[in-house]
Amino acid sequence: MSEEERRLSAIMITDIVGYTLLGQTNEDLSLELLQEHDAILRPLLASHGGRVVKAMGDGFLVEFPSALQATRCAIAIQERLHERNAAQPRERAISIRIGVHVGDVVHREGDLFGDGVNVASRIAPLAEPEGVCVSAQAYDHVWNKLSYPLVSIGKRALKNVRLPTEVYCVAFPWSKVRPEEPRPTDRSRIAVLPLTNISPDPADAFFADGMTEELIFTLSRIRGLRVIAQTSVMKYKGTQKSVAEIGQELRVATVLEGSVRKVDHRVRINLQLVDTQSEEHLWSEAYDRKLEDVLAIQSEVARKVAEVLEVKLLAGEERRLQEKAARDVDIYMLYLKGRHFWNQRSESGLRRAVEIFQDVIAADPSYALAYAGLADSYSVLASQGHLPVHEALPKAKEAAQKALELDDNLAEAHASLALIEWLFERDVERAAARFKRAIDLNPNYATARHWYANLLSDVGRTAEALAEMKRALALDPLSPIINMALSAVLWESGQFAEALDQHRRAQALAADFVEGHLSLATVLQTAGKWAEAEAELNKALDLDPNSSRVRQRFAEHLVSLGRFDEALETLHKVLVMEPDSPAANAAYGWTLALARQYDEALVQLEKTLDLDPESVPTRVFLGVVYLALGRYEQALEAFRQAEARLPKTDRLQTEIQAFRVMTYAAMGEVTAAEASLKALEEKEAGLGHAFMVACAHFALGHLEEGLAWLDKSYQIRDPGLRLLNVLPWFDGARSDPRFRAYLTKMGFPEEGEAR
Repeated sequence: MSEEERRLSAIMITDIVGYTLLGQTNEDLSLELLQEHDAILRPLLASHGGRVVKAMGDGFLVEFPSALQATRCAIAIQERLHERNAAQPRERAISIRIGVHVGDVVHREGDLFGDGVNVASRIAPLAEPEGVCVSAQAYDHVWNKLSYPLVSIGKRALKNVRLPTEVYCVAFPWSKVRPEEPRPTDRSRIAVLPLTNISPDPADAFFADGMTEELIFTLSRIRGLRVIAQTSVMKYKGTQKSVAEIGQELRVATVLEGSVRKVDHRVRINLQLVDTQSEEHLWSEAYDRKLEDVLAIQSEVARKVAEVLEVKLLAGEERRLQEKAARDVDIYMLYLKGRHFWNQRSESGLRRAVEIFQDVIAADPSYALAYAGLADSYSVLASQGHLPVHEALPKAKEAAQKALELDDNLAEAHASLALIEWLFERDVERAAARFKRAIDLNPNYATARHWYANLLSDVGRTAEALAEMKRALALDPLSPIINMALSAVLWESGQFAEALDQHRRAQALAADFVEGHLSLATVLQTAGKWAEAEAELNKALDLDPNSSRVRQRFAEHLVSLGRFDEALETLHKVLVMEPDSPAANAAYGWTLALARQYDEALVQLEKTLDLDPESVPTRVFLGVVYLALGRYEQALEAFRQAEARLPKTDRLQTEIQAFRVMTYAAMGEVTAAEASLKALEEKEAGLGHAFMVACAHFALGHLEEGLAWLDKSYQIRDPGLRLLNVLPWFDGARSDPRFRAYLTKMGFPEEGEAR
């Protein structure tokens, strides 16, 4: 090359966000992260044809043969760093901005000069942290060749650049900039907006909300329509947003909106069906009727909407509308009140829902939906640990079966029974078939799709689970719980960075949703972000300080960190509030066991089994305690009894098999232990499998094999890793630097590594 050469090149500039401040506050950490930054970027730059011209403190100036190579490299860098950051505490994140430009540059003595370098250096600061910006000149070369869309942020005046330059940002899944989506055109995809209460009595807002919910319920029974769930549309209560904005956010082409005025025993309902693109009224009507005719109005509306949208009603759908119109309005309003309390998902709300559904059934023993509501209330009470399973299960199942006896074509009833068959009876095949039946009967029932996706995820069918959860989300796009469930499935599928991004989006939908903070805390724990997880748990506790469920989750967090005294104190407070709670008693017993207080744990777990004789986890915990106390035959019997209560596909079977390996080894039956371990290794892999195989190897003193399986477990971020710091079978490996490296990767504080 001559001493000075001018040519057209693609230029990349990178810059670490906040590096100067970090260097001033923690120089050692800043140098360590810079070294890791270089180790990540340099191979990626080279593999995409980039030539590092020079390192500029905390960034690089890089030349590429083409804009496409430069932009693809920038995307690869940010993907790699985003994934890395998802598994690191916030203070160890490496966040960079990247700018790409194509322009004239001058090569002189190994360096680059000219407008091309200047523009790239001015564009880079416009990028978000973990973002990429490209100039209009680069955009022209790459706009249709990338894995992510590019979004214009407008023309920008850049220092020392004569004319404003249009700048584009790469729209990563975690970016704030989003591409404008095409407007929805399928009119059969519809949202019923919250009806405005214009009654003289503000207390009648409950009636307006009930009317909204029931219109959604009625329209969702029509197979030709795709109706957005109540959870999402109620976000727009009192909104000032236009119909066009709402249509874009919910991805619907049609909305039904209106108002309700209730005076004494008369009601006036004004409704309009509106096209979200043109905001044209497709149909409108005013209904002035007696209150007892309100159900007939809803059936008329459903027929009219179907007619206007050219959706044909099937014979069964027409029959349902006629049946609905004939129902007693007072009983119907009482049913809506029960669902209102059920949706709160708190213990008090669920218990109140049980009372109301029982009142509905007493007034109308043929009301199938009330039985389904009663079944769901008992199921959630049991799943949250507020009722023993052996007490709640018969009541839940009886109610669900009665609902089906009254109406075998009721999707809610099939979903209610499927939930029982999956969660409590562990009959996965039957539950899956019944969930599919519920979805077939009502494709708009987002809850059935959500629960079915959870089942698929539970049995390791993550690709199917992801697809089904996305269908549920399409029907209920603003539901915090479905958004969180999607995050969980993304995590199980190995998309860790995307899972954290999705969870934070879910959190933004409802900052006061306790379950959201609990769920995010779990993800952060598995990512080794313990301080952030504790902050989320504190937020949950601030929102619901009297919740035993929140306190139990906080205690689990403390156990993982080896803070047993604090955990036991927290659980003791829960037991004062709920002395007969099986979940709280089991948690207290298991915590005692992990704290190596085995005699006390034995007493506590035996008490728990008296409270809930059908609890499988309690029997497993009890077996582990018997093993620790050297009571091997009793341990094997406890595992046998637990195993007998589970289907062969249940994940707990893997844990039981691993504990049986440990028991055989402790008994000196090496041959049986090795044979059982080999069978465990060959078992079909799923979440939890690699971690439990690692546990068994470590318990048998197989250090190398244990480390190999532990690495497999870490690659999929197995939830069991949250207990890596405290489980006793790892004690023999704690001094090994390779094992300690996993403790570091999981973010455990140094002082808690030895137990």
